[in-house]
Parts: sequence; C-alpha cells; structure tokens
Amino acid sequence: MRSEKDADAAAQKGYDAGLMPIPAALFCEYMQDAWQRSILFLDVLQERSRRYEEHASKPAPHVLKFAHELVMDGRTLRRPVNYLMVRILPSTGVATDPIKRPFVIADPRAGHGPGIGGFKPQSEIGVALAAGHPCYFVGFLPHPIEGQTIDDVVQAEIAFLERVIELHPEAEGKPAVIGNCQAGWSVMMAAAQRPDLFGPIIAAGAPLSYWAGVHGKNPMRYLAGLLGGSWLTAMTGDLGHGKFDGAWLVSNFESQNPSNTYWTKQYNLYSKVDREAPRYLDFEQWWGGHVELNADEMQFIVDNLFIGNKLSSGALLASNGTRIDLRAIRSPIIIFCSKGDNVTPPQQALGWILDLYSSIEDIRAHGQTIIYAVHDSIGHLGIFVSGSVAKKEHEEFASNIDLIDVMPPGLYEAVLRPKDPNDPTADLVEGDYLVSFETRTLDDIRAFGENSIDDERKFAAAARVSEINLSLYRTFLQPWVRLAASDGLARWLGQMHPVRLQYELFARTNPWLAAVSSLADRVREQREPIAKDNPFWNAQEQVSTWIETSLDAYRDVRDHMAEELFHTVYGAPLVQAVTGVAASAGPPRQRPGADVTHQQMVQRKLEDLRARIGDGGPREAAIRAMLYVRLPDGVSDERAFTLLRRMRDEAGGGIPLREFKRIVREQFFLLMLDSREAIDALPDMLARDPEQAAVFSTCLERLVETVKVRSEVAKQRYAQVLDIFQQAATESAEDMARPERRREASRRSRS
Repeated sequence: MRSEKDADAAAQKGYDAGLMPIPAALFCEYMQDAWQRSILFLDVLQERSRRYEEHASKPAPHVLKFAHELVMDGRTLRRPVNYLMVRILPSTGVATDPIKRPFVIADPRAGHGPGIGGFKPQSEIGVALAAGHPCYFVGFLPHPIEGQTIDDVVQAEIAFLERVIELHPEAEGKPAVIGNCQAGWSVMMAAAQRPDLFGPIIAAGAPLSYWAGVHGKNPMRYLAGLLGGSWLTAMTGDLGHGKFDGAWLVSNFESQNPSNTYWTKQYNLYSKVDREAPRYLDFEQWWGGHVELNADEMQFIVDNLFIGNKLSSGALLASNGTRIDLRAIRSPIIIFCSKGDNVTPPQQALGWILDLYSSIEDIRAHGQTIIYAVHDSIGHLGIFVSGSVAKKEHEEFASNIDLIDVMPPGLYEAVLRPKDPNDPTADLVEGDYLVSFETRTLDDIRAFGENSIDDERKFAAAARVSEINLSLYRTFLQPWVRLAASDGLARWLGQMHPVRLQYELFARTNPWLAAVSSLADRVREQREPIAKDNPFWNAQEQVSTWIETSLDAYRDVRDHMAEELFHTVYGAPLVQAVTGVAASAGPPRQRPGADVTHQQMVQRKLEDLRARIGDGGPREAAIRAMLYVRLPDGVSDERAFTLLRRMRDEAGGGIPLREFKRIVREQFFLLMLDSREAIDALPDMLARDPEQAAVFSTCLERLVETVKVRSEVAKQRYAQVLDIFQQAATESAEDMARPERRREASRRSRS
C-alpha cells in the first residue's frame, strides 16, 4: 500500500502532466475574484453614469484640465455662433513669453464636446505652454444657435484670430493654429479666406480629401454611397426638429471597431478594475459628452465634404460667393496623420495636395510650405489624446514652430530621431528628439496610395445619386416628416439613442442596481486580487482574445462586403451613364486649374525679383549662401535654425522674425530663378559692409561645421561660397588697415 507521501507525489505528477483535475481551491479563488471584479466593474459604470449626468447638466461642459478665462463669446458676434475662445492660464512654475507667438487650439465638433486638445497635462496645450507660448482654446457649447451655419463658424474663427493678434501686438509671429480632426478643415477654410491672420497651421488627423483611400482599407468613405447619399442626414435633422444629434456621429465612429466598442474597452476595465477606473472615467466623460449641430450645418458637411469632396478641388463657395481655395493659404501647413487611423487615414489627410498641385514647382509658385508627419501606428484619437504623441510630435512642432514658419516653399516630411546626448551639437536641440525637414515630391504622397480614374468615377456617381435621392426626399417625404416632428419627439429619440442608453441603464436610479454601491464598499475592504498564474484567469484571457478576434473577423468581412458592393453598384455602366459620369463624359471631377490672375502676379514678382537680384548686404548674402549650400541635401533641421537665430541676434541686429522669414523666402526664390547670377552677385553684396561680411563668414563656417553637408554637390557649393566670403573678409582686413577706414568703423560702432 502506497504512503500518503507517495500518493501526493503521484497526484502532483499527474497534475503536472495535465492528467489530473485542477485543485478546486484555484477555481474558488478565481470565482471570488470574478465576483469582486464584477461588483467593482458595475460600480465604475454607475460612476460613469453619474459623471455623464453631471457633465450634461453643466451650461458649458468640457474636459479641459487647465485653468482658463473667457476672452471672446461667439454668441455676441454679428452672426452669433455657439463657439467660445478662452485664454489658458499657466500653472504654477510655467511662464509664457510675450514675444513668442500665441498658440490657438481648436477642437472638433464631431459629436463630442470640447476639451480633447487639453485633456491631459501632457497635451497640445501642455506642450505649447511648456515651450513658453501664450495659449488659447476654441471650444463650443452643446447646443447651436438657431440659424448658425458652417460659414458662420468659419467667420467666428477668423474673428477669434483677429482678437488674439490684438492681444499680442509684440509677438514675433502670427498665431500658430492647431485644428484637430474636423476643426482642421474649418481652420483651413478660414486661412484660405484670411491668410494674413495665420501663422503655421497644424491639421492633426484632419480629413481634407474625403474620397481618398486604398482598396481593402478605409471603409468609412463608402458609407454615404451605401446609404444612398445624404437624404438620410436630412431626415435625421428633420426628425430632430432642425437639430442633428451628434450621438449619430459617435455611433459611426464606434462601428468602425466593433471589437473595441463591444468588448475590448469594457474588458480592459474589468480585467484591470483595481487601477484602470480613473483613466476610463476621464475618457468616458469626454466620449459621452454628446453635442448637437444644426441640421443645415450637418447637411453642408455631408453634401460638400463627405460626399461632394469639394474642399480639396477648390469647388467650395463661401456664403459671399467667393471660392475657397486652399492654395490661397500663405502660412506653413503641417499635416499630422497616422497609418493606424481608420477614420482619417494618410490618404484623406494628404490627398488634397495631389488634387490641387501638379508639381513641386506648382507648390512653390503659390508660395506654400507643406510639411507632413505620418505616425506608424497610433489610432485616430491617439493623435490628440496620447501622452506619448504629445511628448514627441506635438512637443517638437511647438518647440520648432519658428523654424517651420521660415521654411522655404515646397513639400517636406518631418522626420524625428532621438537626440544623441553624446553628439557635440546636442545643446542645439531643445527637446528629446532632433527634428529635420526633408524635401519630398508628389510621388512620395502618391506612394501612400491614391484613387484611380475609375475610383473617382464611382465616387462621382455616388455623389450624383446622393443629389437625386436628396431631391426626391425633399419633394415627396420631407413635408410629411416635418409635419410629424416636434421638440418632444426629438428629445425622446435622443434619449433612446443606443449610445446614450448605455449611460442611462447604469444610473444609480436603476432599482436593479441599487445594492451595487454598498457591495462595492465591502469588496474594497476585502479585496484580494487573483494571481495571474491562475489557470482559470489564463482561460479567461484566452476567451477574451477569441471574442476580440471573432469581432475583428466580422468587421473585416463586413468591410470587404461593403467595399465590393460599393464598387459593384457605382461601377456599373448603367449607373454611371444615368448619373453622367461615364468615361466618355470626361474627368469625373474638375481640378481648379491655373488661375490667370495668380499667374500674372507670379510673373510680376519674378520680374521684380530679377531686377533686385543684387540687392542686399552681407546678411542677405549669408542667407543666400546658406540656402545655396543646403538645397542639394534637401534637409533642414533645428540645429541649423538655432545657429541662424544666433546669426540674426549677434550679427543681424536682432531683426524681427517676420523680416527674417521674408529675407529667407526672397533669397530662396532668387536661387530658384537664377542660381548662377544670384551667386555671382555675392561679392558686391558683401562689399557693402566688409566688417559684417567677415562676421557672417565665420557664422557660415560654424553652420556647416555643425550640421555638415552630405552630397558632393553641396560640398562643392560650400567651397565656392566660402572662397567668396573669405575673399571679402581679406579685402575687409586690408581696408581696415587704412586710417580713414578705422575712423569710419569706430564712428559707426559708437552710433
């Protein structure tokens, strides 16, 4: 007969081999933990509902984490809107510099309330303040003003910028404006109408070319076509009694990722309920803060942007009849997007460049500087919310905003590399990353993917079908829907929306959940989290992974079927013929083409520049030489700009940034116009002030020693201009040997 010790050893051996049942103690431990987690999970959902109700009851709900004061109320404008602008008050230990340009952050009105740009201390607002910039935030109230339009909102943003400029007359540059998501296109529309008000514009996750995308991805762009166009938008606005419920926009976003919406987000809270509640509740407070739009506002957005795609082709008109052409923007445009964004993929963020410009020379002829940065993986909300993105991309944009402002016209990609503390030039890099701007071509944008002509015809056919269905709805159904609509029906439909019900069902007033709060208090007193090596816990994790994978598979099949259906229906020859977009009808979408007035203006500017190719002194000569040397490498980084600023301050008399920008751009265009003649003019320019020529010669050497030159062409150019500067410095020294020159120099230094 075996001893008890032998039996235990045999049982352990069988358990290790997977042949014996798992001890019941582990199962009981798991069940106790699951019960405790369930109670705490329900308690967090109740707290979420309480915050939802409290948030909704506020007259101006937002999720800003920064103290602020009201500067301008859009309701007081000639055309009132429900937008507000506040000044962000720096926290203790943070000081802003009145000389630095202000930052203005505008949040999207896409179903949620305002504040996402300042949702965390490490955010767009936080990094702007940390860099010493005065900061303003543009938000909105939950209910629109009766009769307000998208054009009214754009005009309000223009008025806000005018006010900011008035408040900062001493600032070196015009305000830098960040437009998040849908605020990005409204900011761009404002800048196209009043380019004189804007400094650099950062469009973060902003859709500007709605048709753009690639096959097998970006299913959201097919949605309007599959629903038959914007007639459903019109009916939703009519049932809302003139208001469009933003909860519908939120549900559209949630449908893009069903695994996260219906499982992962909640399971993440359940599995980490002991530490995840604060982050979950903060995010849900913003996610559940639904707002309304006027029905006409939403109709404008869907007809002209989502379906019509008119902004990126210059076909959109302002209320006064003027054409909104993004080529009219004169300030640098920074496009920040992500490959992991399924709401605004890189193609929709960047496609407008291909829609408007035929070449890099075309971009330069319009005097535009376009910079893009593409994140590899972050999702749509992470572009505005992620602390790591704020710490990296947004911090670098803020700390290098003056460099961006003086960049010569062209197309660039912002490339961020970790700073090497052992690099002798590390003191010239402000943040944790060295940012460089590398020249790109339109082929680099095309490499992200673009529509074929056949794809364009399908989207154009969908737009025409939308117009037809909208006309049919307005003629035959709209009068009856409006007759049945009322404020009471609109409120009831809003309360019954599935997105809102998830908050209402877990309210503390629900009698079925009355005991949750007291049970949660008892659980916290007795809480014993389970060990993560418990086999039942591991089984739970495997089930969760299976559920998530299954929902992802459903999403992929659904999206594939939707894409195939869209291409089948709108690619049908009969549909295209009926809608007038068949191949024989010409291009499906007219590009804006060349503007004769603009061409004449450019020609006059070129003639004026050619006449002034020899104007200027050593300062202009040094900047021209620097550009001449650096252009073949096609790279600019912040180290070079730091030295240029020192050149400006030490030897250039501290000229204003706007004047420095003007000189840089003028010298760039002169080199583009005739580089040989521009370089041949350098000796005469340097001779106008030999002492300054010697100083700038040293500065140029320091610049090249610091940032180096890569290509053989750049090295040859450097040797060429260095010889010119050294010759000027030698002649200056010989000149100074003469007594009359020494007296003149002494008199000039005293004055």
